[in-house]
Amino acid sequence: MKELTLVIPAKDEAECLPIVLKELKNFDCKKLVIIPKTDLNTQNAIKNLDCKIVMQDNDGFGRALIQGIKETETKFLCIFNADGSMDPKYLKNMFNELSNNCDFVFNTRYENEGGSDDDTFLTYIGNKIITFTCNLLFRLNISDVLFTYVMGKTLAFKSLDLKRKDFCFCIELPVLAKFKKYKFISKPSYERSRLSGRKKLNEFKDGFLMLLCILKMFILRK
Repeated sequence: MKELTLVIPAKDEAECLPIVLKELKNFDCKKLVIIPKTDLNTQNAIKNLDCKIVMQDNDGFGRALIQGIKETETKFLCIFNADGSMDPKYLKNMFNELSNNCDFVFNTRYENEGGSDDDTFLTYIGNKIITFTCNLLFRLNISDVLFTYVMGKTLAFKSLDLKRKDFCFCIELPVLAKFKKYKFISKPSYERSRLSGRKKLNEFKDGFLMLLCILKMFILRK
C-alpha cells in the first residue's frame, strides 16, 4: 500500500495520536497529520514518529481534511481519525476494492459485521435521520453517511472541490461524489471506543448544521 496516504486531522490529540501512529507502524503507507499551528502539545507528542506533519492554515475539521487532500501526492488516500476509533485492519480490504475499478469506499457501522462502541442513542438516531434524508434526496445508497472512514482515489477527492469547513464535510463528500457520478460502495466496519472518551461533535448544534447543509445542497445542487 505504498501508494496510499492516511490523512489524519488532529486537534488536541497529544494523548491519543502517538498510540494510533504506533499501531499503524506495520502498515506500509504514508501518514499525513494535519495539526493546528497553536496545538504545540500534539506537535511535540508525534515529532519523532513516522509521519509528516502539516500545519493547519485555518480552524475546522473540514478545513483540516481539505488541506490534507491538497497535500496528498499518492494515488490513493484515506481519511483516518486520530482518536483510535478507526480500526486499521480494514485498510487492506478497502485498498483492494479501489483496485477493482471503484472510486470511493465508504465504511459503515450499520451493516452486517459492522457496529460501534462509540455510538450513543442520540448519535445513532441523529445519524439514521441524516443518512435517511441524504439517501432520499440524493439517492446515495449509503447506510452510514457520518462515518467518515473513507478511502478513494486522490484525483477523485481533489476533483470534488470540497469546501465545508466543519463537520458538514461528512455530508458534502458523498453528495458531491454522487453529483460527479463516481462509483462508490459501502463496506462494514466496527468503530472502536475513542481512546480519550471525548467527542468533538456537538450532537444538537452540528446535527442541525448538517441538516441545513443537506437542504442547501439539494436546492442549489452543489
